[in-house]
Amino acid sequence: MDFNIQDTYNKELPADPNKNNQRRQVFEACYSYVTPKIPSNPKLIHFSEEMQKTLGLSKNEINSTAFIDVFSGRKVLENTNPYSMCYGGHQFGHWAGQLGDGRAINLMEIIHENKRWALQLKGAGPTPYSRNADGLAVLRSSIREHLCSEAMYHLGVPTTRSLSLMLSGDEVLRDMMYDGNADYEKGAIVCRVAPSFIRFGNFQIFASRNDILNIKKLADYTIKYFYPEIKETTKSKYIEFFNAVLDRTLKMILEWQRVGFVHGVMNTDNLSILGLTIDYGPYGWLEGFDFNWTPNTTDRQHKRYRFGNQPNIALWNLYQLANALYPLVNEAAPFEESLEKYKSDYAEKYFVMMKNKLCLFSGNKIDSSLIELLEKNLIASETDMTLFFRNLSKINKSDQFDQVFNLIKSASYQPEEIKDEILINWEEWISIYLKRLNEEQLTDKEKLEKMNKINPKYVLRNYMAQLAIDAANDEDYSIIDELYQLLKNPYTEQIEKEKWFAKRPEWARNKVGCSMLSCSS
Repeated sequence: MDFNIQDTYNKELPADPNKNNQRRQVFEACYSYVTPKIPSNPKLIHFSEEMQKTLGLSKNEINSTAFIDVFSGRKVLENTNPYSMCYGGHQFGHWAGQLGDGRAINLMEIIHENKRWALQLKGAGPTPYSRNADGLAVLRSSIREHLCSEAMYHLGVPTTRSLSLMLSGDEVLRDMMYDGNADYEKGAIVCRVAPSFIRFGNFQIFASRNDILNIKKLADYTIKYFYPEIKETTKSKYIEFFNAVLDRTLKMILEWQRVGFVHGVMNTDNLSILGLTIDYGPYGWLEGFDFNWTPNTTDRQHKRYRFGNQPNIALWNLYQLANALYPLVNEAAPFEESLEKYKSDYAEKYFVMMKNKLCLFSGNKIDSSLIELLEKNLIASETDMTLFFRNLSKINKSDQFDQVFNLIKSASYQPEEIKDEILINWEEWISIYLKRLNEEQLTDKEKLEKMNKINPKYVLRNYMAQLAIDAANDEDYSIIDELYQLLKNPYTEQIEKEKWFAKRPEWARNKVGCSMLSCSS
């Protein structure tokens, strides 16, 4: 493997002088050097063909012993210095102090076709930031991260990527549901890929310690490599930087809401400074449309990270980032103005996005109430979000009530409950929507094409991922690849794979891994 290695983070930013891999508080440093733990018998079980090509690797190289050595952590590539990042964060709204890469180890940065990529192993062993954990990862969570990273990319959602998924050959002890029933599971290692893995929390840890010098160093570094469009040299550049991060974060959240994705753990240390979806833990896609749904068992009671609250949590997290950057500017007003504008910008963009999903492009004063009634009805009838919007594209302007109503019933998990007031509300919505649709100038064919570009047919439902996990535990990796191939084209019909375009099976409603998940991984 002949990478064009161009490390910057571990050359231009301050390092932890202590090179011992022991758990500790790290001060005045952006990272600590770490050597991955040597796995006993690593085995490559899947890789992303797209990322392989994006990084300039051949298939022969991917399947080589040299690749397995480096991307399992068995060997450190010559002329590289692996490291783990130091950062802090708010977890479930409470300041948690130093967190850091507890099981993520950055191998190197490479340049290929003028693009910078950081390559990072997740699950490759303990770091100074592991606290009481082992720094390892298990197969089930690694499969979920590997598949979801690539699925999100093809949905058009800003995201980190995944190059490879390996078994470590080692057993890892995990209490999956945090109920005292720990058991051994297969260990695994994912190679994550992104331009950078810097998070909001990287800035927060320095701010919490009043280390303004290193806030500035990190901000200048991030602007230099990832926001080069910012040319200002005075302190106003940090306002520009914050505004750019805010814009990217807003775009990411809007895309989550568009496809019905729920992150599950939107702590400040899990928000990327580049506006990328990062850290795929207890995530999930909406099945029955529900603003109050969260996939995270830890969040079951308060539902802080529920689907409908994601835009607000992003704003809350941006407030924390603004607080961290404030010492570089010493003016609150510019930050407050941007944060206030986020609210109106998001509301406006969400409205346009929902209109696009319904194929309503002209203006009409009833559109806002039409969307509100739709959301109310989807919740009341436990209607599958993905199926509903995808099938709505098949409705023609000349269709009548029955065609639309049959579509709704087919997407509902409780069709027998669509009666009385719920039925009346659906009748009202269908009547208004069909009338509104006929005001649009598009033909039925044009409508179908436009709606199918914004409403995916296939998403990585939790039960689908669980089927892949169950098979992989029996050394059958075929479903991993089947889903990977399916999710590379989420907007195309793929008639031969129609079995995946279906409501969640009833057996999966409350099954572990198919409904809510814990943070255990």
